[in-house]
Parts: sequence; structure tokens; C-alpha cells
Amino acid sequence: LLESLPPELRHQLWQLLPAEIEGETLVYLGDEVRNSIIDEMDDAEVVAAAGTMEVADLVDVMDELSEDVSEAVLRSLDADRRHRLETTLTFPEGSAGRLMSSDVISVRKDVTLSVVLRYLRRLKPLPRDLVSVAVVNELGELLGRITVDDAVDIMLAEADKALLASAGLNEDEDLFAPVVMSAKRRALWLGINLITVFLAAWVIGRFEEALDKIVALAVLLPVVASMGGIAGSQTLTLTIRGLALGQVSSANLRWLGSKELMVGLLNGIGWSVIVALVTYAWFQEIGIALIISVAMILNLVAAACSGVLIPVILTRMGIDPALSGAVVLTTVTDIVGFLSFLGLATIFLL
Repeated sequence: LLESLPPELRHQLWQLLPAEIEGETLVYLGDEVRNSIIDEMDDAEVVAAAGTMEVADLVDVMDELSEDVSEAVLRSLDADRRHRLETTLTFPEGSAGRLMSSDVISVRKDVTLSVVLRYLRRLKPLPRDLVSVAVVNELGELLGRITVDDAVDIMLAEADKALLASAGLNEDEDLFAPVVMSAKRRALWLGINLITVFLAAWVIGRFEEALDKIVALAVLLPVVASMGGIAGSQTLTLTIRGLALGQVSSANLRWLGSKELMVGLLNGIGWSVIVALVTYAWFQEIGIALIISVAMILNLVAAACSGVLIPVILTRMGIDPALSGAVVLTTVTDIVGFLSFLGLATIFLL
């Protein structure tokens, strides 16, 4: 509900929350929304909220606090919680050490299992329904545990990240962030897209004479480019998913590329016949009908190959293909579509 409200109403709702649940609520908010709320809180309120959090949750919030507030939070914790928090913060972000809960029960090696079981049965709040995996150091010593609910939270966060990244957005972006902030964030990809559009426009400009003499070419241009873009995005999405799941590697890349090339060729031949028939019925020009059918085959084949190669190349360059793959793919399919269609028309019709 907090993330679904504009900033002013969000602040009003936050003021109505009971103080004892502020800490737990902050943990579940996205980074940007959480930061906007923390900015409105006074230091004492932040320290009080942090005091109600589990150490594993407090780790995420500490990175967002100012140095003064962080020091105040540390001073407010008892010695045990402070030690566990400082230990967890020494691990790199995203590592098992950062994700683990240090709230564990450890026993001496000389204690028998029967003694441990008798002790555990006396602990009523023991979380028996939470399956967990142990986190150990290089000496095999127990440091903490990662519970299954934490693992599920990570998987959900990664899924959200992939979905939003495909549109060039950040998973923690505040939908109701201020106008200027949102505009700046999205300006980069709009600018990159504009450059690619001008590149495609430059290709079209090379065939100005053909477009002046044969108006039908200008009318049919979007057909070739759009079909290539859709076909390429289908392959791109499947390849990115395969990379994320570890299903695509150098061992099967050649086979996958060949398979997608044949899919593109088959779809290209099938749809090119339909487009050729529609074009001939529309303009009564057999030459234009044949040229657009060939151009469509070439573009769908290029789109299929690009849909496989682009995410693989971007991944090896250390660039997230979900974030930039669509922009690169659109550029390729537009240029190949325009170049093949207008190039063939210039050669055979002028």
C-alpha cells in the first residue's frame, strides 16, 4: 500500500503506522521508497525502528543510512547484536555471508545428539517449519544459516529485476517518484534509442531516389522492419531466459543458432508468400511483391541469428542483455530490413 501511494499520501500513511511495526515494514519496501520514507524520519525514529529489526534485515537498511545515523544505530544495539551485525557487514554484498542469519544454535563437539534433542524440545519458539542451509567458513566452522524463505525472496526479486530490466527500468524504482527524477532515469535509454533510429533513418536516406519514384516502397517499409523486430524479440527473450537458467553455453550455442536460423527461414518463407500476395493485390506490381518477399526472408533470418548472438555477446562483455538487448536487436532488424528491401528495389526496379 505504501508503494502504491504518491509521496504526500505515503508520508501521511506512514505517520499512522504503530511504531512497533515500522522496522519490519521498512524491510519489505523497495530501496527507493524506503529511502524516501527514511529521509522524512528523524534520527531517533530511525534508531528506534532499527532496534526492532532482525540482524539479517538490519544489514539491508544500514547501507542506506547516513554515517551519523548508522553509528547511532550501532550504539543502540546490545553487544551481541552489534557484534553479529558488524560481522555480517564485513561480507561482500550478494554473498552467502550477507544473506545468512547468524541466529543459530551451536553445541560443543562432545555433546551427544540425545542431549541436543532434549534441549531443542524445551524451546517452544524453535522455527521447525523453516528449512535452512548452513553457512560455514573455510575452516568448516558454522557462521549462520540461510532459510528457504530468504531463498524464495531472492528468487522473486531476481524475477522482478529481469522483468523490469527488459524495459530498461530498475527493480527498486519508485513508480510515484518525482517527475524530474523519473525523467532523468529514463532519458538514457531514450537517447540510445534515438541514436539507433537516426542510424536507420540514414539507411533509408541512401535510397531517396527509389522512394521518390516508387511510393509503394515507403508504404511497405514498416512491414519488413516490424516482422523482423517481432521475430527477433521472440528469439532474444528465449535466449536471455536460457542464459539466466544456465541452459546456454559454448557447447550448445552452435546447435541453438542453427535451430533458430532454420526457424527464421521457415517463418520467413511462409509469411513472405502471404505478404507477397497481399502486396500484389494492393499495388498490382509483381516486382515489388517478389522483392518484399525476399527482403522479409532475409530480415527474419537475420533477426533469428541476432536474437541468439546479441545476448551471448553482451553477456561476455559484462553487459546485462535484458537491459540493452532489445535496443541493439531493433537496430539490427531495422537496418537489415530497410537495406535489403530498398537495396533490392534499387537494383531491380530502377
